[in-house]
Amino acid sequence: MRIKTQGRLAQLVERYPYKVDVGGSIPSTPTINKIPTIPQSISMTKKTGPDPLSVFPLEHDKNLVFLKNIITAPNIFIGDYTYFDDRFADPHRFETYNVLYNYSPDKVKLVMGKFCAIAMDTRFIMTGDHKLDALTTYPFPIFGQGWEEAFDVSEFKVKGDIIIGNDVWFGFGSTVRNGVTIGDGAIIAAGAFVVKDVPPYSIVAGNPARVVKMRFDDISIARLQKIAWWNWPLEKINKNLKLLCSLDLDGLEKANSI
Repeated sequence: MRIKTQGRLAQLVERYPYKVDVGGSIPSTPTINKIPTIPQSISMTKKTGPDPLSVFPLEHDKNLVFLKNIITAPNIFIGDYTYFDDRFADPHRFETYNVLYNYSPDKVKLVMGKFCAIAMDTRFIMTGDHKLDALTTYPFPIFGQGWEEAFDVSEFKVKGDIIIGNDVWFGFGSTVRNGVTIGDGAIIAAGAFVVKDVPPYSIVAGNPARVVKMRFDDISIARLQKIAWWNWPLEKINKNLKLLCSLDLDGLEKANSI
């Protein structure tokens, strides 16, 4: 069986098949152990793909990084082979420019799986909400000098972690709010503002982002999630690259069973 896709978005899907993982299913209470490192077999005579521990997988390109290897924040967890591409700035500024309002690392996490692709100007909003159950949204307490008596900022609730599956593609300028879960294989269109959960293998666009199309039918999506190729050993991924970059789902299931 070959999965059929339709329209211009489908052409993009077939051209850019990116993915990643948080250890199989998306965890409700993520920990760093949810993102196991893919074992890599090194051979001088065999192509093994880029080193997942390298910062710059493309030696000539210092604007594209394997994100996991530059993260220092204790509440950001990234899977192997997930990359960030910033054409006009230093990608090392990801934690300050692309992860916004990360004031409470003990309250909120950003967890992203393997084989994700993140375009420049993609942003993840960790906190920074204003008080809505009041006559004004102005944050008086943060300025101190007596204004801290307005209300206790430490009691301000965060909606939740940002949980992202595997093989997710973030288009240019997309934004994700806290409390959102994005499923495996999803595509976040350029400029999309994601405020609620995104189903696996869906395409979302707009502000607020809405599902504009499912990449595949429900049965095919279930089959893909069962295969979970992003958890395969690297040698198996290397052996089946052409299958992964095709629409031959039957072939991929067969490879999964071997």
